[in-house]
Amino acid sequence: MALQTLNPATASRAPLPLARRHPPQPFPHLPPRRRVAGGGVRPRAAVAVAVSGAVNEARRRPPQEGGEGKGTDLATLGNLCVDVVLSVPCLPPAQRDQRLAYMEGLAASPPDQKYWEAGGNCNLAFAAARLGLRCSTLGHVGQEVYGKFLLDVLEAEGITVVGMLENADVTACRQAYETLLCWVLVDPFQRHGFCSRADFSKEPAFSWIRKLPAETKIAIHHSKILFSNGYAFDEFSPDVIASAIDCAIDAGTSIFFDPGPRGRSLLHGNPDEQRALEHALRLSDVLLLTSDEAESLTNIRNPIQAGQELLRRGTRTKWVVIKMGSKGSIMITESAVSCAPSFKIRVVDTVGCGDSFTAAIAFGFLHDLPAISTLALANAVGAATATGCGAGRNVAHLDKVLNLLRESDLNEEGKTWTELIEGCSVCPEVSVMSKTPVNGFSDRLVNVVPVHGVVSGLLSMLEAAPERSTVQA
Repeated sequence: MALQTLNPATASRAPLPLARRHPPQPFPHLPPRRRVAGGGVRPRAAVAVAVSGAVNEARRRPPQEGGEGKGTDLATLGNLCVDVVLSVPCLPPAQRDQRLAYMEGLAASPPDQKYWEAGGNCNLAFAAARLGLRCSTLGHVGQEVYGKFLLDVLEAEGITVVGMLENADVTACRQAYETLLCWVLVDPFQRHGFCSRADFSKEPAFSWIRKLPAETKIAIHHSKILFSNGYAFDEFSPDVIASAIDCAIDAGTSIFFDPGPRGRSLLHGNPDEQRALEHALRLSDVLLLTSDEAESLTNIRNPIQAGQELLRRGTRTKWVVIKMGSKGSIMITESAVSCAPSFKIRVVDTVGCGDSFTAAIAFGFLHDLPAISTLALANAVGAATATGCGAGRNVAHLDKVLNLLRESDLNEEGKTWTELIEGCSVCPEVSVMSKTPVNGFSDRLVNVVPVHGVVSGLLSMLEAAPERSTVQA
């Protein structure tokens, strides 16, 4: 099978520095952040893995015990992988056995490292760091060449990695300890397909992690937000994920959860998966979903009503954020509904857009931004990423975000917001960002928020401060 590498423009990327960077400094001139209340010897892993582990293990930076406050803004749970991005004549077949054979064929002759990219929750961490948030990633990174690559990339972006090798099962095979690979396949029509070994196993990829490691608990205690998504179930047992959520609650750490495409299968999964999903949906402070995902979990088609139902089911839920793709986004709270149209752009690649969007939602949450401002920033960060090729280190830098905000070219075509709002029988205070301060809603009083005022406030906050990332655009 003939394969071609994708995005040759990245082929000249300079080698990553191996020396540790000085941690970047936080943004100056920002409003105060949201105030949040506030182990033992590692067992030997499998011999084949432990031999080569000393160097990589030394480069991980475990959280420090003791001290006051929370030094990390955002911690991500699991979903650390290396994306191998390839252009292929056609996407992999749908049948399981054929897909497995297809993936094994790819793995037999891996492409050059210049076509590797950090994937999964690394996208979110990169985007958040470029907005000025201090980030850490909690998960397993193997000690082979892919793991070393991932550690290099994260370190170059100033992101801490907290490993999860504690409680390792010495009987597990070597492959169980390897860094997860995701083959990102792009056909001539720019359609994407994805393959990883997690797709072909009934057990989570890291099923040998049977309880939450002590270092992970410390890291959660020192974080203001813990983010997890449905893909974490591909790596960890439901009990481990539920334990991380409970740990965050005990620590006064806010919980962000995005069920993603896995939400539907988890809803109809085994009893442990169902309980853990319900646990995450009920106890999260912020839920993030696409409109289709919200419908699949509630059987309610109107995304505003679906968000209100998820809010009603939650015991701690403050925000339900619905991603409407090219139309924009919605935030539902107990007292209000806020809608922000998207920004007009020329879309190049949508991979990483949702992760970038989530990074800005976290920024708005931590800085107590108004709902409309938070959505506008999230739309801009997601859109800025869509103008580039690929995710990982290619997610948008702050300068692209600022340019989109300055242009303020909203996509207000069609009657999306009118139909959604007027189709919602029970709706509290409603605000819609718009270029024109005209209420076009027939039967309902809607607060139309001029985009100019929203953007002016965001620009005054962001323009004076360079992004924290040490990697320049």
